[in-house]
Amino acid sequence: MRRERLKKILPALLTAACLMTACGEGTEPAQGGDAGTESEETKQEASEETETTEAGTEGTEMEPNEDMIAEAIRQETSRVEPESETAESGSGAQEETPREPTARISDLIPPKYTDYQMKEPGRIEQISYTTRDYFGDGEEVTKYANVYLPYDYSEDRQYNVLYLMHGIGGDENEWGMNKNSSKVKLIMDNLIYYGDIEPFIVVTPNGRSSSNFAAQGSDYNSFYVFGQELRNDLIPYIEKTYSTYGDPDAEGYDPAAVREHRAMAGLSMGGMQTINIGIGECLDLFGYFGAFSAAPTSNTAARTAELLGDNTHEIYYFYNICGTEDEIAYASASAAAKSLPDVCDRFEAGKNFMWQELKGAHDFRIWYLGFYNFAQLAFD
Repeated sequence: MRRERLKKILPALLTAACLMTACGEGTEPAQGGDAGTESEETKQEASEETETTEAGTEGTEMEPNEDMIAEAIRQETSRVEPESETAESGSGAQEETPREPTARISDLIPPKYTDYQMKEPGRIEQISYTTRDYFGDGEEVTKYANVYLPYDYSEDRQYNVLYLMHGIGGDENEWGMNKNSSKVKLIMDNLIYYGDIEPFIVVTPNGRSSSNFAAQGSDYNSFYVFGQELRNDLIPYIEKTYSTYGDPDAEGYDPAAVREHRAMAGLSMGGMQTINIGIGECLDLFGYFGAFSAAPTSNTAARTAELLGDNTHEIYYFYNICGTEDEIAYASASAAAKSLPDVCDRFEAGKNFMWQELKGAHDFRIWYLGFYNFAQLAFD
């Protein structure tokens, strides 16, 4: 059934990948601004060429083959993380004293939050951990992830942890968390510096739970079994390695006892994982959730309500964002979350739920804004 559903969404994903390439998001980062800042005229031309809508995608009978899959992934992974607007100039001068915290939810990231933090920067580490091929025969696999540690990280205190997922053609590096110019790192550094949030750890893993977890040639269905890896391998590794609220080595340790100190979020396919796996399967592990342009095959609002059933674990916050011009995900993200407060009493708009939509497409302008907003909602 997963494969049949994926056959339906693959043409849309192929279109998105081709559109991104047509719009100039190549292998070289843009200078002096975010990648993908093409003109409205260019966007319109590309849109007219593709003429693909959500309704049209659902009705297609195109049969995906290995060459198409490989090309779709190649196109999407050619995208680069948009650099900070101040990256080239290096104008990261910081104020002498932090300002008062700004508004919690925004339609635009204030420029000061993407400046290089010179005085109190965090750091990024790459980790490797042992997991299994949960999609295949269960053999042991070594996988990699990136970890953001806030400025002045100390074993003498405990930290909350956000697990941040990538899209269908990405990997643990798609959020740029393999370099110090990562916008995730810049946003975190500045949110902490200006006193908007308490410091927390960010982990960007590879969301495919299979022996072949690279983008090229990997089976999309491996995204759907990632919950087993989270529960059995990745979370225990993070909590053994870093100073978090969880201690898997403690006698009688119950991961659910510290779920309020874990969050899960992701873009596109990672948004699907947040909904289907984070809320649908692992509510005992996480208390906060963020879905940015959740991909097709995300559970509908009715399905989420059904899965929650008699589950008594509190949902502290579920934040959603999607661009209204997103031909790939707007329909699926809306169906997954927009009406949740109407069909499930576990969600209350303005209290533990938010749906944010604004002009935008299936790209990092929406996803970074989603991260910026969610970072201020999680662990509050």
